[in-house]
Amino acid sequence: MEKKRDMWASRSTFILASIGSAVGLGNAWRFPGLAAKHGGGTFLLVYLVALFLIGIPLLMMEISIARKFHKGAGESMRGINRKMEFVGWAATANAFVIVTYYAIVFAWVLLMVFGALKFAGMTGDVQSASQVFANLTQTTWDVKGYTIPLPVFISALVAWGAIYYCIRNGANSVGKVVKYTVIMPVVLLLIMAVKGCTMDGAMEGLQRFFVPQLEAFADPSLLVDAFGQVFYSLSIMMAIMFAYGSYLSEDANIAEDAIIIAASDAAVSVLSGIVMFSTMGGVGMLDDISASGIATAFIIYPQTIVNLTSVGWVNALFGVIFYLMLVTLAIDSAFSIVEGVSASVSDKFKLDSRKTTRVICIIAGIISLIYTTRAGLAWLDIVDNWTNQINLIVIGVLECITVGWLFDPDKVLKQINRNTNKFKMPRFWFRASVRFIAPIVLSILFVWNLYDLFAIKGGHYGYALWAELIGGWLVSVLVFCSGFFVRLVVQRKKKKGFVEEEILWKEED
Repeated sequence: MEKKRDMWASRSTFILASIGSAVGLGNAWRFPGLAAKHGGGTFLLVYLVALFLIGIPLLMMEISIARKFHKGAGESMRGINRKMEFVGWAATANAFVIVTYYAIVFAWVLLMVFGALKFAGMTGDVQSASQVFANLTQTTWDVKGYTIPLPVFISALVAWGAIYYCIRNGANSVGKVVKYTVIMPVVLLLIMAVKGCTMDGAMEGLQRFFVPQLEAFADPSLLVDAFGQVFYSLSIMMAIMFAYGSYLSEDANIAEDAIIIAASDAAVSVLSGIVMFSTMGGVGMLDDISASGIATAFIIYPQTIVNLTSVGWVNALFGVIFYLMLVTLAIDSAFSIVEGVSASVSDKFKLDSRKTTRVICIIAGIISLIYTTRAGLAWLDIVDNWTNQINLIVIGVLECITVGWLFDPDKVLKQINRNTNKFKMPRFWFRASVRFIAPIVLSILFVWNLYDLFAIKGGHYGYALWAELIGGWLVSVLVFCSGFFVRLVVQRKKKKGFVEEEILWKEED
């Protein structure tokens, strides 16, 4: 007898879990960095337009398809078009790759919660503050050096233990955790925002964040970064929203819930921007904000923290609060990625979801050890670039083509609007986004990234070529071949009596 599928305990649980997944480290450090790069208010304006044009429609699309089939990404895409099942598996495989390094970023953040205590003795010493992370991780900043510092290893074990603990019972345990982990970062961000906004110079920072600079519109990378931030931030095209949508009941109001999730994600991004710009303005370091998340969180912000006040323990306290905030942001996103992968695999092969999750955590944990080494930061940079700048975008284009052109988007729209009376997703908005705007914009984004890599950077990302071939191009090839590997496994299992479930889109009466 087939085991009954997990379901969310309530509507609020699904919304909180989805917000927790969407709101991650990128909101806290990538968003403010890109805003600083592109004229503050200019980036914010284009970001909100991008959220409206592609973010909300694609979020609704994934959730509604998964709710229709009650399956993960792989099987859901097979239900849409059998020949395009590989797209769901590419999203799943790419998510698996991402969680192997995201878990270690989580571990680094955990490590810095304790490292922040050192700020108590570094008042005004920006040089020492900027070296705390490098000293704790003993990074070589290159693909050389494969010893594992003990503190990093212990932090990695704690990180994976926390991820598994939160996801061990699927939707049930996730629902219990997100009640706290989604609210905590908001509270901590508000504390830091109050501190930042009461500092001398804060208004200059806020003005730079909210007031558009017209000259910033001349930079073509503005559109690329703004649309890309929306795409990455909402957890779409990563198998996550398929998993979370598959646990929804038939009476779920997807149209309204998706708006709440997207608006909450944007609100946390804006709050993070307020914290970063007001604080950096308060200490006179507005021009030092970096578009690199790692640099912002582990090098630049520590320099800011030691300049907050003339009292060392107060600075250390705010350092601890900052990294605790990052911890609460990171954990939701980390375990949601694991859940997305687990749902795809367990649904396809009719496996016990709990055991599948445990095995995935163990395998991913072993692979993630490469990022705990002294060369780990460099490997993370390489893999992260290809998984996000290449793989994720191509997956997005293929999903839109599958739903928009190889299927009937009106059927998906009917699912989205099934249980809503107050707000219905307009047909022109959804069809235009899925069929034209999203695939075209994502294709342009993909071409731009290739142009940047080959024409501007000479085909070299900045590390040894062999490392880029392995951590970049080979990973991409394996991600897009994952569907082929799954088919081989299915064919072999069929010879032993395995029956592949038939999945069809059947219209409700």
